[in-house]
Amino acid sequence: MSTIAEAQSTPAPWSKPRATAVLVLADGTVLEGQGFGATGETEAELCFNTALTGYQEILTDPSYAGQIVTFTFPHIGNIGANGEDIEDLTPARRAGAVGAVFKAPITDPSNYRAAEHLDAWLKARGIIALAGIDTRALTAHIREHGVPNAVIAHSPSGDFDLDALKARAAGWGGLVGLDLAKEVTSGQTSSWSETPWVWDEGHGEAGETDMHIVAIDYGVKRNILRLMAGLGAKVTVLPATATAEEVLAHAPDGIFLSNGPGDPAATGAYAVPVIRELAESGIPLFGICLGHQMLALALGAKTVKMHQGHHGANHPVKDHTTGKVEIVSMNHGFAVDGASLPDGVTGTHVSLFDGSNCGLSVDGKPVFSVQHHPEASPGPQDSHYLFQRFANLVRERQGKPALAER
Repeated sequence: MSTIAEAQSTPAPWSKPRATAVLVLADGTVLEGQGFGATGETEAELCFNTALTGYQEILTDPSYAGQIVTFTFPHIGNIGANGEDIEDLTPARRAGAVGAVFKAPITDPSNYRAAEHLDAWLKARGIIALAGIDTRALTAHIREHGVPNAVIAHSPSGDFDLDALKARAAGWGGLVGLDLAKEVTSGQTSSWSETPWVWDEGHGEAGETDMHIVAIDYGVKRNILRLMAGLGAKVTVLPATATAEEVLAHAPDGIFLSNGPGDPAATGAYAVPVIRELAESGIPLFGICLGHQMLALALGAKTVKMHQGHHGANHPVKDHTTGKVEIVSMNHGFAVDGASLPDGVTGTHVSLFDGSNCGLSVDGKPVFSVQHHPEASPGPQDSHYLFQRFANLVRERQGKPALAER
């Protein structure tokens, strides 16, 4: 027989538990759910991600700084969390998403690699999460109206000042004009030697190297650096504010412009002049995501804010240089205006979802970039060949034969 205390603590049949988290959109929409992860409240841009796997990699991707991620996949948490699947370079800085929205409550981990429960990991990471809402309806709202500014709040007591939260969401200026790279960059010079993860072995260490790559960190993902190390590169990472002189002082064989968050025009205020000089150096140069956008700005093109952005691991992109279509991982809310590419710059990749530019190269120079995330993590590995393409430009400059891209 149950006690009186147990009866009082058991919800009545069909009852709805009191909301302990809310998501408040700038238009005044309020969505209630159950809170997970960190407590508190924060404003950010609300987007959605259609990937079926890789929630830990998504939430630690520095390109998500200043954003709340809505997961369209309904069940999140069954893989748990571990120390190998984080993507930000300096975990103590907690660069990445500030909030997460799930359809179902976080599930218990059921995977041999799980080291802790996702809820505990979210708490330690400082990410506020909400579960128990119709995420597909929210996704449809974002598709129709565009990415909104929002506030996510979690309070175990369930007490919220909704008027204040609505005012906060409506008053936040959004990502346009924000330089977030300076907030997520590692801020110091470092070396990288870890190679890609191998099943049942983990990550390895690079051996002898035959090329030196300098990577400018605007919010770089670890798997990018792993793939370069895996191709036999010594990798030196410099902060986002590095000058051209500082980059060239390392005598690199190749230069990499990383992914990152925020408005490319804002970060480009100090990065574009540096990139322009590096592109003229004759040293092979490769950019991804924010690096792609700022390279385009340095070459004279324009960038635009997207209606809903591209976030997922299932985006089809065509590589015009080979005629092949690949399924790629994407995470960007700004894009290069393909029509603004100047003479001498060729669009190399295009999204088959909306026709937006996804890559460029400079005619007659070893300079190219892509908008998507070829390193995946999470996502398919269709675009891994781009790292070999970069390495082949270095090998050509070294007088060595090119290796097969695939």
